[in-house]
Amino acid sequence: MRISFLGTGTSQGVPVIACPCQVCHSDDPHDVRLRSSALVTDKLGNNILIDIGPDFRQQMLRLDVQHLEAILITHAHRDHVGGLDDIRAFNWVQQRKMDLFANSEALTTLRRDYAYIFAPHPFPGLPEAELHDVSNGESFRVGQLTVTPIRGMHKDLPVLGFRIDEDQASLAYITDMNHLPLQEMDKVSHLDLLVVNALRKEKHFSHFSLPEALDIIAKAKPREALLTHMSHQMGFHADVDSSLPPGVHLAYDGLSIDIINL
Repeated sequence: MRISFLGTGTSQGVPVIACPCQVCHSDDPHDVRLRSSALVTDKLGNNILIDIGPDFRQQMLRLDVQHLEAILITHAHRDHVGGLDDIRAFNWVQQRKMDLFANSEALTTLRRDYAYIFAPHPFPGLPEAELHDVSNGESFRVGQLTVTPIRGMHKDLPVLGFRIDEDQASLAYITDMNHLPLQEMDKVSHLDLLVVNALRKEKHFSHFSLPEALDIIAKAKPREALLTHMSHQMGFHADVDSSLPPGVHLAYDGLSIDIINL
């Protein structure tokens, strides 16, 4: 199992348009962050996408992704679903609807915001998706991967993270949460890799801050941990990464990790 980070930035990305800060003008490519998304690939080459933000087209072309078996949606905020129209390319190549897995709140928003996709339509060429409600938290299979939803809160909005297992390899991906219920902690405990959102160092009303993310990691005790969904307010990648505890690092766009080789 492999995870590839397509984007590790927050809703505005980094650099932020018109921002004069030093991070947004950094020469370090690690400080350039598209909107958060990741690709998980099983041992047979099946691909699962986690979130499909407005940078989806660029991310697929950058990694030269030729096929996509399913999309997991953490929640339906625009920076996580804004690229949905571009699944039409995979519809055409694969000659099937795209399987989308999300909770009921996200599915309601998708049906409203992308009504032209989900309403009956008489002409070809529009994106096509098969929606799957995984609000109950039960595990499901995609290719060789077992996916288990992780239920949390993004302020007042129920959102999902995902635990993904293949053979003896395990990872969990959590983004845009500021509360992970105690009863969900078992799903993220003692993993090979735990990915957690950390917006910035200071506390935020709807995202984990860096100290809060580190607290989750300390409780979960993964072999390795990575931080994602970071804003320019986090600071320079090199400075922050060097200050983190052993086994914890900042993810960055283009990072690809073979879980079995951790």
